[in-house]
Order: sequence, then structure tokens, then C-alpha cells
Amino acid sequence: MEAAKRLEDIAPFRVMELLARANELADCGHDVIHLEVGEPDFPTPSPIIAAAQQALSEGATRYTDARGNIQLRQAISTYYLKRFSVDISPARIFVTAGASGALLLMTALLTNPGDNVLMTDPGYPCNRHFLTSFGAEGRLVPVSASDNYQLTPDLIDHYWDEKSCGALVASPANPTGSILSLEEAAALSRKLRELDGFFLVDEIYQGLVYEGRQTNTVLALDTDAFIINSFSKYFGMTGWRLGWMIVPDRFTRGLEKLAQNLFICPSAIAQSAALAAFSDEALGIMEGQRQEFEERRNFLVPELQALGFDIPSMPAGAFYIYAGLPAGISHAESFCSDLLEKEFVALTPGTDFGFHESGARIRISYARDRSQLEDAVKRIGRYLDTVRVA
Repeated sequence: MEAAKRLEDIAPFRVMELLARANELADCGHDVIHLEVGEPDFPTPSPIIAAAQQALSEGATRYTDARGNIQLRQAISTYYLKRFSVDISPARIFVTAGASGALLLMTALLTNPGDNVLMTDPGYPCNRHFLTSFGAEGRLVPVSASDNYQLTPDLIDHYWDEKSCGALVASPANPTGSILSLEEAAALSRKLRELDGFFLVDEIYQGLVYEGRQTNTVLALDTDAFIINSFSKYFGMTGWRLGWMIVPDRFTRGLEKLAQNLFICPSAIAQSAALAAFSDEALGIMEGQRQEFEERRNFLVPELQALGFDIPSMPAGAFYIYAGLPAGISHAESFCSDLLEKEFVALTPGTDFGFHESGARIRISYARDRSQLEDAVKRIGRYLDTVRVA
């Protein structure tokens, strides 16, 4: 007996392998600086913790509606109305087992075997693997700084074929930190309507936007867009495994059937905790964290540029820098591996995020405090000096 053949088309997530090696080195007593994993270093805001503790004491540990508790779906609806002036019925909102659970459900909802979905290269690698699991394909579209690392109507025209059924974009994006303006998103929406394709938008880093840019949602211009969001990044609830998705009315019944069968329901405790995420106290904490991320970004980008890394523009959101390697460094995977072994700084090679120029790129997470970032810059500089002398 052998495992299913679909596994042959699913690549390992290298960042998790790097994390495992980094943890091994840390267990051996080395001072490892983790700039590889996309996880906020801040603790979950205290009001959320308190809400979970109260829920546990009150016995809120049983199955919920497969769509998520109505109280939480209503809270998400109110959040969109207050923050974005977008009125979304709770009936269109599904709470999920993380954004990954939402992506799995969206794949099952929207694709058939043999279909392809356009997505950026570079992009979050698990997206195309979800499609593979259902017999569909992620059609990777090479993008670069000149495209703002995003799909455009012209790119969709060029790469769309008879098997294409929709497009997936992320704003802010992983690994590049790029965001779509509402004008750019509107142009994509019009193009996909023209092609009768779906418009799926990953907004899990929503809220982590900098330089005075206004956090927004594609739903402000396209109420038929499919939206994925998460309590992991802005809300600081990575290990709670809770996200949400928003779909047009006509898809809610089919999605409910899928949710019932694939997941039963999201975590009851996490849902109770997440209700407190929309409190004024929690939102104030998260805004302070957003400002800290911006300060870290503003420090780290010029420091890396001074070391020779190619960063053509300041990333506008999330907490990543997608950088070209300095002159004399041949390949991202060997660079990341060698840097980890010699200077105990963990970075992610661009090869984790696609194929387009990926061997010459790395992703650096600045979800670490300023002192660690300063130390990391020193270690990377020391490593590069050693390589150049050799």
C-alpha cells in the first residue's frame, strides 16, 4: 500500500523545516534569532485571554454551529460596518479553523478537478497545494516589483485559458508585503467579471498596513468577492486556529454543507475568546502593536539595503521584507542554511514561495523586537564580510 499520488505534487514547506533546525540549534544552547516564521511575537491581547478563561469556567466547550457562533458572526459583521462602512449580513460570514480551514473550504466550494486558479509567483505556497488536493491547479503568474508583486488585468488576460475559473490575490501579501489599492482591486474585479471568474482575496494581514495607508477591504467595491481573513496576524491569535470567510448569498448553503462535513465546527473556546478581539481595549493594544511593526520595518529595510540586499520599495503591509540577495551570494537556500549554522539567524529562502527568481530572493520577518533585529543585522553583516573575504 502506498500514499496517494497527489502527495507527489505537494512540496514541503521549507520554512517549517528551517524552524525545526533552528529549534534544534536553540536546544543545543545557541542564541537563535527567528526571522523565518510569520508569527507575531506579541502575546495574544489580554482581553482575549480573559474571555477564553471565562468561557472555560462557564463550560463553553461544546459543538457550535458549523458556520460559527452567531454572536461572533454578528461581531465580525459589526466590525466591517464600523471600520469599513461595509454592511455584511452575518449569514454570509463563516467562522473557520484558521484561514487555512477557510482556504480548504473555498477550494472545495469553487473548483472542479482540472480547473486552474491564477495566483502570484511569489505567493503563499500552501494555496496551490490546497488546489492540488482537490485535483485543481494553481496557475502561477510571475510578478515582480514593477507589478507591485500583484496580479493586473493585463496579466490575467495573458495567463487566462479555457481551464481557468478564478484568481486568488492577497493584500497585504505574503511574502512581499505589497497591497492592492482599491482602484487596482476594482480593475481586477471588473476583469474577472468579464471572464465569469471568481475573485478570491486573502486579507489575513488586514490591519497591518503602514505609511498612513488606510486599511480597507475589497468588499468595499465588490460585494460578490470571496474573502478570507484570520484572527492570527493582526489579532495575535495564531495558535487559536481561528479565521473567517465571507461569500455571496447564493453560496452559503453549499458552504455550510462542506463545513459540516469537513470540520463539524470551529473551536468553541477560540470563538468565545475572539468575541473580545473587537473590544476597544483589545483594538487599542493591536493598534500599538501595528505601530511597533512599522517602526521595526523602518529600521530594518535601510539596514538591509546598506548590506547590499535589493529591496526596491518599502513593503506596505504585513511584517515581511522580500529581498534580493547581495552580490556574490549565489542561492537563497544555501545562504539561509549557512547563515543559520554559522550565525544562528533564521531566514526563509524565496524558493518557499514559488519559482520566479526565487533562488535569488529571501523573506525576512520583522516580527521580533528591535534589539533582536539589531543583533540580526550585525550577524548578517559579519557573515557577508566573511563570505566576501573568502
